Amino acid sequence: MATMTAEEILSIEERYPQVFRRPPYKRFAPLFLSVGILTYLVYVLWFFSLPQVLRESHWERLPLFLTQWISYDLQPEFRLDQPEITPKYPRFSALGENPNPDWVIKNPDGTFTVLIDGPAKSVTFDKARATIVANGQTVPVSLTSDKPVISGPVPDWITAHDDEVVAKMGFVGEVRVTVDRVKVRKRFLGWANFVFDTRSPFFGKSAGEVISLIVSGPELKPGTSNLALAGDNIWNNAQWQHGDVWTKLLQTIVMAFLGTLLGGIVAFPLAFFAARNITPSGVLSQVLKRFFDFMRSVDMLIWALFFTRAFGPGPLAGSAAIFFTEIGTLGKTYSEALENIDDKPREGVLSTGANGLLVQRYGVMPEVIPVFISQTLYQWESNTRGATIIGAVGAGGIGLKLWEAMRTNSNWANVFYMVLLILLVVFIFDNISNFLRRRLSRTIHDYNRIQAEQG
Repeated sequence: MATMTAEEILSIEERYPQVFRRPPYKRFAPLFLSVGILTYLVYVLWFFSLPQVLRESHWERLPLFLTQWISYDLQPEFRLDQPEITPKYPRFSALGENPNPDWVIKNPDGTFTVLIDGPAKSVTFDKARATIVANGQTVPVSLTSDKPVISGPVPDWITAHDDEVVAKMGFVGEVRVTVDRVKVRKRFLGWANFVFDTRSPFFGKSAGEVISLIVSGPELKPGTSNLALAGDNIWNNAQWQHGDVWTKLLQTIVMAFLGTLLGGIVAFPLAFFAARNITPSGVLSQVLKRFFDFMRSVDMLIWALFFTRAFGPGPLAGSAAIFFTEIGTLGKTYSEALENIDDKPREGVLSTGANGLLVQRYGVMPEVIPVFISQTLYQWESNTRGATIIGAVGAGGIGLKLWEAMRTNSNWANVFYMVLLILLVVFIFDNISNFLRRRLSRTIHDYNRIQAEQG
């Protein structure tokens, strides 16, 4: 291997000074960049007080919050200051008007036993005493004084307040005992009454019984077939409101489609006047481009707020918000696609003596139409998601329904139901959009190949 002399090395350094004698700012650029990023992250931590926020957050509420998405609870209450102890359920109990669950047992001696998770987690009580069983322990509670008194040591799963004893039994529920009442919360996995609500004649029946009634059973409502009655009961389920939810979901889909379609129709001709290589007027091009910038710089959510004030809440305001936003977005992308075309086809059509309209039709359109369609499909897919968000501010659709359910802060199973529907719709439309774009790309490829073979 040959060794370079000092003169050769010096000669190379003189010929390539940018490599061997780089200025300090270039040599230390990676270090400066790393320090800058680290400084910015520290600033973000300080500005948003993230350590304090993380420290003061109620993380213990997260499991309870998540369980409310996938489960429901029943809350019987037993008044001990009445002549007779009887269970009382909330007004809109999932058990219907005359609940008699098998996990609430009236014993022969007059006491009540509530099985929260079988005998292993239960409470047995009368007016003088309650016995709580959980985690392999039995805890007696005396109710004869002015406050409940626990006999013996208090386990860690029980909290004794001045006037109440609270026994937390994990996911399955809890027991609250005072001297005048016992309140039980029993939790079940799943969604209560998702198919039929408590008003339906099919309520409480097994799937086999329902199918038998629909196929060969006597009419439950004179003049209406059992199949039609079952469909009506499901659609008008008072608790889950399937009919209203699906109607609002359809509104969201229509809003996204209509807004994108109208935006594309308006943006299409404007884009030709905005493209520098198409329009003869530079002033018109700049005016239209600034118009596109304005239309898309105002967020869809702001347009939705504006139109809900103008037209009132509803899908019309949502469609108008998407329409105005898409004029700016599609107008910009269309005009940029036009500015990047190959001028040779247009020059060829122009050389035949064709007028300006024919030049655009045969020299420009075949090249840009596939790009326009692909961009429009992508925006349609995106607006299907966006229509949900603007619905929450009154623009109609399932977004408004979702926001109404969240405001109650107690209807999280319905919220999860609607979230799953939104995810399903977005997934379907995403696949439809991708399929159409692939087919379009394949068609264009085949067309170009045929043209090349013929030419």
